[in-house]
Amino acid sequence: MTSRTGFFVLSGVLLLVALLCVGEGVQLIATGKPLGIGIGVCAFVIPVIGVWFLRQTVRFGRDSERLARELEAEGGLPVDELKRTTGGRIDRASADEVFARRRAEAEEAPGDWRAFFRLAVAYADAGDTPRARKTMQHAIKLHSTEPARSNA
Repeated sequence: MTSRTGFFVLSGVLLLVALLCVGEGVQLIATGKPLGIGIGVCAFVIPVIGVWFLRQTVRFGRDSERLARELEAEGGLPVDELKRTTGGRIDRASADEVFARRRAEAEEAPGDWRAFFRLAVAYADAGDTPRARKTMQHAIKLHSTEPARSNA
C-alpha cells in the first residue's frame, strides 16, 4: 500500500469515527443527565480536533507538493546522490555529508525557500522526520512571503 493510499484509508476511518462520535454525543446529550451531557460535549470536541489535524496534514502535503513541482520546473530538485548499502538502506555517512552541505546552503541563504526545501529532504533522508517537517514548513512559509515574480 502506498503512503497516499494509506493516508486516504486512514482519513476515511477518521471521518467515520468522527461521525460515530458525534452520533454518540447526541445520544448522550439527549439523556439530560449532567454526566451524559458533559461526555456528549466532549464527544463533539474530539472529532473537531481530529478533523483539524487532518486538514493541517492535507494542507502541508498540498503545499509541499506545490513547492516540489515549482522547484522541478526550475530544475532545482535535489538529486539523489546518497550511497546505499547492498540491502538498499541509505549509508549514514553519505546522508550526513549531504546533510552538512544542505545545511550550509540554507545558512548562506536564510531567505531562500529552495535551500530550505532541499534541507528538509536531507533531514528526511537522514531519518529525522520531525525536523524535516518543521524545515519544510519553514520553506512553505518563506515561499508564501516571497514577492511574486513578474513573467514579463
